[in-house]
Amino acid sequence: MKETLNYIQENKQLYIDELFELLRIASISADPAYKDEVLKCADEVARFLENAGADNVEVCATKGYPIVYGEKLIDPNLPTVLVYGHYDVQPPDPLELWKKPPFEPYIEKTEIHPEGAIFARGSADDKGQFFMHIKALEAMMKTNTLPCNVKCIFEGEEEVGSKSLEAFVNENKEKLSCDVILISDTHIYSNEQPTVTTGLRGLSYVEVEVEGPNRDLHSGLYGGAVPNPIHVLSRMIANLIDDNGHITIEGFYDNVETVSEEERAEMNKLKDDQEHFKKSIGLNGVEGEKGYTTLERTSIRPTLDCNGIWGGYIGEGAKTVIPSKAFAKISMRLVPYQTPEEITEKFTKYFEKLAPANVKVKVTPHHGGMPYVLPSDTKEFRAAKAAMETAFGKEVLPYRSGGSIPITAMFEQVLEAKSVLMGFGLDSDAIHSPNEHYGLYNFYKGIESIPLFFENYAK
Repeated sequence: MKETLNYIQENKQLYIDELFELLRIASISADPAYKDEVLKCADEVARFLENAGADNVEVCATKGYPIVYGEKLIDPNLPTVLVYGHYDVQPPDPLELWKKPPFEPYIEKTEIHPEGAIFARGSADDKGQFFMHIKALEAMMKTNTLPCNVKCIFEGEEEVGSKSLEAFVNENKEKLSCDVILISDTHIYSNEQPTVTTGLRGLSYVEVEVEGPNRDLHSGLYGGAVPNPIHVLSRMIANLIDDNGHITIEGFYDNVETVSEEERAEMNKLKDDQEHFKKSIGLNGVEGEKGYTTLERTSIRPTLDCNGIWGGYIGEGAKTVIPSKAFAKISMRLVPYQTPEEITEKFTKYFEKLAPANVKVKVTPHHGGMPYVLPSDTKEFRAAKAAMETAFGKEVLPYRSGGSIPITAMFEQVLEAKSVLMGFGLDSDAIHSPNEHYGLYNFYKGIESIPLFFENYAK
């Protein structure tokens, strides 16, 4: 493994140059205007995978954007690791908040990343992270140290709910058969306290509509006599959470996992620096469900958030109207034993119940996903923990993340394999936000850790 790590050290600048090529491609899956860019990115991923030494590299067509596949099978008696990542990215809006254009990557030093960080849309989520696997494979191939079989799938629809992935996996069970799935699309707790993610929350995402009058009305002629859908919707959303941070939807907590006091104590061993947390997001105070720490609120407890709200006139100048309709997007993060189907149904019934009789309400479900847990006593977790401890030179703790990767539960059901969530980003990397970035330190530590995971797992 020493030869592999030496090879990585010698090629650091080349890795950055190549990653920049991917980051310049605006592979925004949510916007059809960028279709050609998404397809171009798939072809580039295939090229890098092939150059790394993978065999049978394919750009596999789906009903949506293609899935890039490649493999290196060296011995049927050795275990097989399936690597997953995604090459699509979030829309970069609002553009005016970026320091530089989002698809023109650059490196800049920050307080958290004194060695420098790569700024660009997709740098941390997930181009910078899945590219670590391609470079790690290349390093093992160049030094003839690959200790087990490898298969890779990189999709182009993760940011829009992985619409085509489940069908692809079901249709290619034998092709994708493996012993473990390795995913780098999560973060560590901090560079001082590296972690392996052992849990993810699930997701229920809905759009709601409140309709009042049959057209926009003059606010002088009708104001004070008719329901304003924006006012009604705002009150309804406010009533979804009480003063104790408790979600008021009937039956919402019925199936929530009860985490033991021992597990909660272990979780809270991580240094919860409240002042740093508040400073990093520009707040002078935190809030949430009463009786739980910030670490617990963002990992083992379910949540409800309004992600966007709109209606009426929002252009320049004034237009004095009472809008006919108001809209909002709402996401609910779920914990083990909750399902998106159950929670979406309970939300819909409760939201309709909250509505006054003089308006109409419509709830439209969008994508969702199941929670996921990797027990910390498994060989998969131990292989990742040992690999990262060698690379970082520090103790690595288990960590439950608040985010969602819905495909992890699907992988386990269809492929009957556990997913190891060995991500290397930080929660301060501004993924999904302007000025997304990924630390050079984290990028290189990821490339170093991956071959060590393979070596540990192959044993």
